[in-house]
Amino acid sequence: MFADILEKVRTNSPLVHCITNYVTVNDCANVLLACGASPVMADDEREAEEIASIASSLVINIGTLNSRTIPSMFKAGKRANELGHPVILDPVGAGASVLRTSTAMDLIREIDFAVIRGNISEITVIAGGESKTRGVDASDPWLLDGDLSEDVISMILELREKTGSVITVTGAKDIVAGEKGLYIIRNGHPMMSRVTGTGCMLSAITGAFCAAGTSDLAAAAASAAAMFGSAGELAFKRLTLCGGGTSAYRSYIIDEVSNMTSEKMKEVMKIEVR
Repeated sequence: MFADILEKVRTNSPLVHCITNYVTVNDCANVLLACGASPVMADDEREAEEIASIASSLVINIGTLNSRTIPSMFKAGKRANELGHPVILDPVGAGASVLRTSTAMDLIREIDFAVIRGNISEITVIAGGESKTRGVDASDPWLLDGDLSEDVISMILELREKTGSVITVTGAKDIVAGEKGLYIIRNGHPMMSRVTGTGCMLSAITGAFCAAGTSDLAAAAASAAAMFGSAGELAFKRLTLCGGGTSAYRSYIIDEVSNMTSEKMKEVMKIEVR
């Protein structure tokens, strides 16, 4: 089931509209092309609704939030909702500033998101709890060993119920909470956290997988996380052979997404259904 969604992306080549941050916009575009989708990076208010109308999905990323793009996010999101296109929110750095937190909360109030994807710090803030961020990175102590308590799992499920969105929490283990239960994804490599934009790239890929033609958006989000984590594992194996560093690793991740097949994904992915 999960690997089949990758094939749907490659067959249908969905157009993914990204209003994303300028630190990672090129990587997001390239990783979308690598997985078989088509990217369009349009963040001007004058065309946001028009582009949202022709795209298959919309990814809103608040990583470099500014007064120019905030109105675009609301216009594009509402237009995508009108057309029934999946909208993904990446609340980068929620909790780091009043602007980030309030904008993320306003977006959630006014737009129906198919998926909200963030690290545990960001998701905790969105859920109304207290959390700290280190810049835009997660800094919660329970991430050290990758284990989340049952209280945290309950918080994620409550947020899913409150928003109606699939909730993807990324970290040492990725958790995807959908209407039918939880997916635990154990793919990836710690070095992925040393490369700027891996979270942004996953959000973009999630937009592609949700637009691929499957009705099960939780499975689509879990498949995206498993595929991208698998690419991170395979990229690290290549890296150890060449002795490269973080720059080479970033390129190898995109290469492995490009080279990923459903057969390879079935061999590498580790998804537990709860």
